[in-house]
Amino acid sequence: MSALTPLAREASGPRDRRAVAPQPGGTPAARRSQRFWLVAFVFLVTMAFSAVPAPLYVIYEARDGFGPLMVTVVFAAYAVGVVASLFLAGHLSDWIGRRRMAAAAVAVNVASGLLFLSWPTVAGLLTGRVISGISIGMLTATATAYLSELDAGGPGRPPRRRAELAATAANLGGLGLGPLVAGLLAQYAGDPLQVPYLVFEALMLAGLAGLAVVPETVRRPERRPRYRQRVSVPAEQRPLCYAAGAAAAAAFALFGLFTSLAPGFIAGTLHDPSHALAGAATFAVFGAAALAQIAVSRVPLRRQLAAGLAVLVAGLVLITAAVWLASLALLLTGGMLAGAGAGTAFKGSVTTVIGIAPPEARGEALAGLFLAAYTGLAVPVVALGLATQLLSPRYAVLGFAVLLAAIVALVSRRLVGSAGRGPADGGRAAGDGT
Repeated sequence: MSALTPLAREASGPRDRRAVAPQPGGTPAARRSQRFWLVAFVFLVTMAFSAVPAPLYVIYEARDGFGPLMVTVVFAAYAVGVVASLFLAGHLSDWIGRRRMAAAAVAVNVASGLLFLSWPTVAGLLTGRVISGISIGMLTATATAYLSELDAGGPGRPPRRRAELAATAANLGGLGLGPLVAGLLAQYAGDPLQVPYLVFEALMLAGLAGLAVVPETVRRPERRPRYRQRVSVPAEQRPLCYAAGAAAAAAFALFGLFTSLAPGFIAGTLHDPSHALAGAATFAVFGAAALAQIAVSRVPLRRQLAAGLAVLVAGLVLITAAVWLASLALLLTGGMLAGAGAGTAFKGSVTTVIGIAPPEARGEALAGLFLAAYTGLAVPVVALGLATQLLSPRYAVLGFAVLLAAIVALVSRRLVGSAGRGPADGGRAAGDGT
């Protein structure tokens, strides 16, 4: 996938080798576990906040008089913020520390919430979405690496399965939780463009306060390094990293399709104005993704990737049929099936990249993976929005499905074929599922 080529750009000069800071000796296991789950909570609620607007777009459309194309623009504004942030700042936690970077990311998302609450215009919505995207770009690779290191129990030890599972589940589970809670609050709590944001603002502030008790896992260099944009993996592993990035992009393209399609389809085509239903439909997809990740946690990596990519395509077929037949049942069934496949494929991609990357550059490599994923989230959905201006939604979705299935077919052979070969994560076999 040619769009992924810049993800492996290496900075010139010798690599700055930074050891992972040791965890405090003698810390009781229960306390270490509490700190681990606190970071997972922060990751979950911050991701959830970023998805809160999904079931509210129909309200914004009615209030401000814009159409589906503007929804696509708003959606793209968020993705642009994520991609720019990942490219420019996603790797900085390797230098300045995981805790500091995570706290900054949460604070930025809190600031975006204040914009949603205080600037009730299209310009405010667009600005808030860009800033929220910047926060997520700062957080995703940071929190994933942070959980991995907190769970490892010390420097030089490979992360355990719990870290990989918690990170991917918090990421995708949060993206599903936000629309579910926002839809329910919009339907039953009143003031739908205020209350959902206030609830998640409070949760993020609580998480921000809790980060103060979580230890740092990165030893900061004595001399602050000169800033260099760097998203990289070892040269010999680049083909595998590209394949993992392409799989992540395909998974997030599916998530983007459903998030942008489902609320308007339910309200417009099916003439059901329920915000709760729109939020629940989105939650079903991401919930299925999170549950699938738990279900396959002990499945060998090769099988995870093969099954995930195949199930993703099968669900995509049902979603396309739902659009053509105007069927809510097919939409939900296809969404959950595709979500399960996408979640499994994404988990396999994260596991692959964590296995490739050395500990001192884990943030850089994960930033590359998430950069690929959010590029996949943005570009196809924007293209779909533009296509609906020229074609009927049925043909636009059909074209999207064919393109996405083709990408999955191209990447599947390399990624699945490589999953069982070579060491991953300090000697752990990449295909052993442990």
